[in-house]
Amino acid sequence: MTFNSFITTFKTATKVALMSVSLAGLTFAPTVHAAPPEEDIKFIGLDGKTTMLSDYKGKWVIVNLWATWCPPCLVEIPDLVLFHEAHKDKDAIVIGVNYEANEISKVKAFAESQMINFPVVRFEGTVDGRTTPFGKLQGLPTTYMVAPDGTVVAARTGMVDQKMLEDFMQSYNAKK
Repeated sequence: MTFNSFITTFKTATKVALMSVSLAGLTFAPTVHAAPPEEDIKFIGLDGKTTMLSDYKGKWVIVNLWATWCPPCLVEIPDLVLFHEAHKDKDAIVIGVNYEANEISKVKAFAESQMINFPVVRFEGTVDGRTTPFGKLQGLPTTYMVAPDGTVVAARTGMVDQKMLEDFMQSYNAKK
C-alpha cells in the first residue's frame, strides 16, 4: 500500500463514521491574543529535546493538541500530515502536542503507525485536562494558529483539515 492510498483509505473510513463530529464548529475562532504570548511556550520532543514556539518565528505554526485515544484526532492526522508535507519547506509547519499521560514509547509507536511526519511533542509539566500554555482547554483535538510574527491568531476545538488550514492562512494574509 502506498502512502497516498493509505491516507485515502483511512480518511474515507474514518470521516464517514465521525461526520457528526466534523460538523461542530466549521471555522476558527479568533483568540484573545493580540500579540505573541508573554512567555515563550516550551515543547519537549519525544526524544527529550526542547524547542520553543519562538524557534519557528517567520512561519505559520499549527499547534495541534491530540491524544491517542481521541477518535477525531485520528481522523485529522492524515490532513495534518499532508499539510505539513506541502508547507514545511515554505511557510508553515505542524507541531503535534500529545496531550495525555501515556508512556513515551507508546506515543512513539502510535506516531509511527500513523506515519506522522511532523514533530510530536509535549508541554512541560503534567497534563491536567483543563489547561495549556495557550489557555483553557475546551477539548480534543484543539488547534492553535500562530502567525509568522508569533501571535496566536486563532483557535479551534474540533477537527481541522488541510483545506481549512490553507484557507485560514490565505484569508489572514489577505487582510494584512
